[in-house]
Amino acid sequence: MKYKWIALCLVSALGMLSTAANADEIKIGYVNTFSGSGANLGKHYRDAFELALKELGGKMAGLDVKVEYGDDQLKPEIAKSVVERMVERDKVDIVAGFNFSNVLLASLKTVTGANKLLISSNAGPSNLAGEQCDPNFFDVGQQNDGASEVLGRYLKKQNVASVYAIAPNYQAGRDMIAGLKRGFGKQLADEVYTQLSQTDFQAELSQIQAANPAAVFAFMPGGNGINFVKQWAQAGLIGKIPLYSVYSVDHTTLSAIGPSAEGTLGVSQYVEDLPFEANQEFVKKFVDHYHYYPSEYAASAYDTAMLINSAVVATHGKLDDIDALRAAVQKADFKSVRGPNFKLGHNHMPIQNYYLRETVKREDGKFGFVTRDTVAENYKDHYGAQCTNIK
Repeated sequence: MKYKWIALCLVSALGMLSTAANADEIKIGYVNTFSGSGANLGKHYRDAFELALKELGGKMAGLDVKVEYGDDQLKPEIAKSVVERMVERDKVDIVAGFNFSNVLLASLKTVTGANKLLISSNAGPSNLAGEQCDPNFFDVGQQNDGASEVLGRYLKKQNVASVYAIAPNYQAGRDMIAGLKRGFGKQLADEVYTQLSQTDFQAELSQIQAANPAAVFAFMPGGNGINFVKQWAQAGLIGKIPLYSVYSVDHTTLSAIGPSAEGTLGVSQYVEDLPFEANQEFVKKFVDHYHYYPSEYAASAYDTAMLINSAVVATHGKLDDIDALRAAVQKADFKSVRGPNFKLGHNHMPIQNYYLRETVKREDGKFGFVTRDTVAENYKDHYGAQCTNIK
């Protein structure tokens, strides 16, 4: 019994030493798609997150920041396994990242069920904005419906007679078209859902040509956007039917799409030419460091890091006080690259501006985006009233 007691004391002492060794650091698990067709998306997220940490000197409230990056491979089951490892083995303090909604939804309860915060840099499914909102879930990027709803309002204001909508058949795709319909307020010419892994859109483009709508709305993230827009051009549709998109033609896809994207219009919460000081500094540092322009995904990843830092500073690094940490995140007390209007709503979804942007060829011969109009100010998502889980 004596030896058993000594052994237990040694185990306890080692545990205390381990705790003490980790008391001066914050561990963040950052999950995104770093391989396969979505790898370029993941690069934007990671580069921007790392840039923010570099600006912070690798510390938050005096704590060393340790980031565990996890590749979800755009597979929900892989993401769930990665997050379980982060939470259960690596003992991360916060989990962040996530581009695709189906991947996020598979991982959510592993994090929030362990009473830890999950801060999404992009995915904002409608169910998490409404009836299934979670006190431990925050979204820094956008509520899925937002950009498409605002675009629908814009098309209605422009008296566009008919809109044909196309998106992948998963949570975000369905949310995007739901938002478009709500904003447009009229029946669509058609709504078509494709496979998330689809690369050939010839059949769908033939259907669009036959329908001959006044405009086409497309949500085609990542590699889908590259293939769709290039095939759109190959089908001879440029100049015949206006193409509007959200999260399809962006800085993660633009170099691959090339001239086919010129002149296309879209709506986003971020454009690289936004006049805010925080954004101008961010763009300069990002381009100087990485030699390419930041996307809306990079912007939200950068903001994610700065939001986490603001909460850790506000709580003086007391990561075990989850209530205080949660309240500090809710305040969003940091300078967003999207401007001073950015804040988090009651349901932990962003309240922010949306902009109409056009794809143009810059003086250096490369393609980028310019802001043509502010199409929504302080946009607040449609689902907040349904969120009763957050007091």
